Order: sequence, then structure tokens, then C-alpha cells
Amino acid sequence: MDSSKFSTFFGNVPTFTIPGRTFPVETFFAKNVCEDYVDGAVKQALQIHLQPDEGDILIFMPGQEDIEVTCEVLTERLGDLDSAPPLTVLPIYSQLPADLQAKIFQRAPPGQRKCIVATNIAETSLTVDGIMYVIDCGYCKLKVYNPRIGMDALQIYPVSQANARQRAGRAGRTGPGKAFCLYTQRQYQHELLASTVPEIQRTNLANTVLLLKSLGVEDLLAFHFMDPPPQDTILNSMYQLWILGALDGTGALTPLGRQMAEFPLDPPQCHMLIVSAEMGCSAEVLIIVSMLSVPSVFYRPQGREEEADSVKEKFQVPESDHLTLLHLYNQWKSNKYSSQWCTEHFVHGKAMRKVREVRQQLRDIMQQQRLPLVSCGTQWDTVRKCICSAYFQQAARLKGIGEYVNCRTGMPCHLHPTSALFGLGSSPDYVVYHELMMTTKEYMHCVTAVDGRWLAELGPMFFSLKETGKSNRDKRKEAAVHLQRMEEEMKQAEQKMAEERRKRDEEVPLKQTVATPGLNTPKRTPHRLGL
Repeated sequence: MDSSKFSTFFGNVPTFTIPGRTFPVETFFAKNVCEDYVDGAVKQALQIHLQPDEGDILIFMPGQEDIEVTCEVLTERLGDLDSAPPLTVLPIYSQLPADLQAKIFQRAPPGQRKCIVATNIAETSLTVDGIMYVIDCGYCKLKVYNPRIGMDALQIYPVSQANARQRAGRAGRTGPGKAFCLYTQRQYQHELLASTVPEIQRTNLANTVLLLKSLGVEDLLAFHFMDPPPQDTILNSMYQLWILGALDGTGALTPLGRQMAEFPLDPPQCHMLIVSAEMGCSAEVLIIVSMLSVPSVFYRPQGREEEADSVKEKFQVPESDHLTLLHLYNQWKSNKYSSQWCTEHFVHGKAMRKVREVRQQLRDIMQQQRLPLVSCGTQWDTVRKCICSAYFQQAARLKGIGEYVNCRTGMPCHLHPTSALFGLGSSPDYVVYHELMMTTKEYMHCVTAVDGRWLAELGPMFFSLKETGKSNRDKRKEAAVHLQRMEEEMKQAEQKMAEERRKRDEEVPLKQTVATPGLNTPKRTPHRLGL
């Protein structure tokens, strides 16, 4: 943590540095630029392993695919070597089931060395005893939000200098260690950023803007952030909230927005929960929102991908991924929340238990907000319409086979291979999606098929049905009336703000005196103490 930055922000307050218990770590940089970091890491790991020194190895990789490839190549090359000492290769990443994650903490058998291949989860979140060697590939995955097209890009970026120091420090937790960096010292000094770009500058801020508005902050662009986010992101977030009805035309919080601020969720999900109570499907939407609050609940173990896919197909609802999640939760509930059932059906039991906790918390908030919990039974079209009411700004229409374009931005979007709509005989004409992620292509995550008429009904500011018999002159008239209404609203808001400012200036504060104890007491003790 950059303590000097915090100290300066809070008015140059003093800082206390508490040193951690770390042993000296020797850092080695590569002589030449490394072309293939997977190959470089495997070679370095074998070189360390074939030396007689003791100590476990920790390799940092950007993501799941790189980790699996590294483990395969490492095991393969060890098999090719004659009389090589045994090496236990263990992967760790967030999508791995809990029992396999726990393996990295078990001590290796006597005379055997452990090699852990991890994402940056092992950089700060957990410490493994016995690590003496760290191999840093110099890359990590970062999620960066683009406000213009409303898309998150999960891409591989070079680590920062602070990350590199933190990774090297992992070798000195239990004794003196060595860190091998697969980049040159010149790259470290001149090409890496001093510290990672703060998350507030690279995520969607709709939730933060809603919170600040509910706290009474009027001018968000003049608000003092420690790391000010881009202006585009703030304005885009305000626009998003206006679309959902949380802010009015002048940027003030509406009663709906006040209610949305009570839920610890993204604004579209808050909107979906509140609207579901009116539509009579809040029990179903509550489960869907809870399922979206955790990472993916399905997992595909290596070597058993086809088996996992065929089991997942049983839960899939062909017109919606959101309904697939609802169906999965209902099945788990009917099997008495069994962990054994989760294991058999390639579902993360731990994630499902978390979903149950989230659902309970949201249910309590709904009761506080006096929102009724009602079920629509098997009428799941109501649920789809409710999802459409929150995500109509993320609607896409069919362009080719499996390819869609965003109705507003014209951004190409593709169905993800894990989606229930992927590979169907006929693709629906219109879909709404939970988020757009850029990995190898622009993929839509969590997709639901919707009716085109719902979009016109629920998102009139973007979509309209082509009405026959309506001339361009009538349309222009309508637009002029709408513009006039917005201008009047703005004038009223400006008058109201001017009045409030005048009232504030008129109210002269009373002179307040601070009572200080011992100020008016007599200096000596009186002779006579009367009652």
C-alpha cells in the first residue's frame, strides 16, 4: 500500500510503518527479453528442481489456461528426464473446486518438492509455507471498463513494479529465498508502471454514483476522490441511472433511486428486484440476482469436460441463461441443499451456499423496504420481461449465425459457448445480456431472449415500434414537445436550487460559545460551604 499517498490526501497525517517478518530475497532478472513466458517458466522451474537445494517453487501465471498448459508441459518434460527427483505440480485459480485448492497447503511427502502454479490470488490473498523460489512471468489479467461501449475487457497486461516486489516477497516468508523474473532489469525500471491503475479508474461506477447521490453529493465532477476516475465514466454512469429511473432529468435522486440505494447490488439488479415485486415474480428474480452475485457456479474439471457439459445441458433452459440459473437453484433446493448432489453435477457447492446466504440478506432488505415476496409459478415469461425491464439498454439483435450487434452502439456481440442459447437450431431475434466481456472476442455473458415489443414498451427512450400512418411531421412535433418539457423541468430545478442557495445565505448562524470546564470556577476554596 502506498502510505504516503493516503497521508497526503488526509492532510499530511503521520504514518506508522510496521515491518513484516520477511527474510532476504535475492532477485534475478532475465538477460534477454522472454518471448514465451510459459516455456521460460517451465525451463526455470526444471533448472531449480534439478539442483540439490530444498524449498518449494511458486510460479505466477496470468490465468487459468496458462496455468493448465504450464502444469501439462512441466509434467511432460519431467517424464522425459532420466532419474529426475519427483515433483508435485499443483495448480490454483478461483474456478478450481475447494478440495483441490486446499491441496496446495498440504506438506509435500519427505524428499519431494512442491511446485505451485498460481494466478495473482497467491500474491496477497494467501500465503503458502515452505516457498523458497518464486518465478514471475511478469503478466496478470486486469478487467478494464470502456464507458463508451459499456464493455469490460479482461486482458493480459504487464504487472506493475509494486506487484513485482510483492511477488518476489513471497519467497522470503519462511526463510531466505530467490525470485526469478522473466523480464530484464531495464524492462522493470523503464517499462513497468510504478503501481497498478486503481480499480476506481477502470470499472463501471454506476453503483458508486448512486451511493454518492444518496449521501447528498450534488456535483460529482467536483467531488474529491483520492484517484479521480475519468469524467466519461462518471457521466456514463449518471446516464445509466437516468435510463433506469434512479435520477430525474436534472440529476437529482428519485424515490425509486432512493429505494435502489438500499440494496448492495449493481443498479440494474436493484431495479430488477423492485420491479419484480410489481410484476409478481420477486421470489424467482431474488434467486436469479443472488446467483449473479457469485462467480460461475459450474466447473469443468480437466479431462472430464464432455461429461461436465452433458450434465450442464440437463439444467439449461433454451431461451435464457438467467432461467438456467433459477432452474439449477430450484433443483438444488429440491435435493435438500446437498453437497453430494453438487459434486455429482459439477457444481461448486461452496458457491451455492454463498448464493443461499446472499438470498437471505436480500430477502431481509426486501422486507425492510416492504416489497412483497411473490412467486409467478411456472410463468417464466414474466421473469424474462422483468429481466428485460432492467437490461433493455444492453439489448442486441441478430445479425448472422450466433452473431449479434448491440441495438444502440452497433457493437458486435457473440454468444459465449457456455450459454444455453449457443448452438440452438434457431437463434432468437432479440436478446438482453448481463455483461459484455472482451476475451478472445466480444462475448455476452448471461443472455436472455426477449420479445422486440417488450423493448419498445420498457425502453421508450431508445426503442419504438414502426407505426404505419404516422408522418415525419407528427414525429417532429412529438420530439419538440418532449424537448420543451425537459427544458421546463430544468428551469424549475434551477429556480429551486437558487432559492435554496438564498435561504442558506439568509440563515446567519448564531454565535456559539464553547463551554470549557474549569473556566469560571473560583481560584481558591471558599471558607464556608453552604448547601
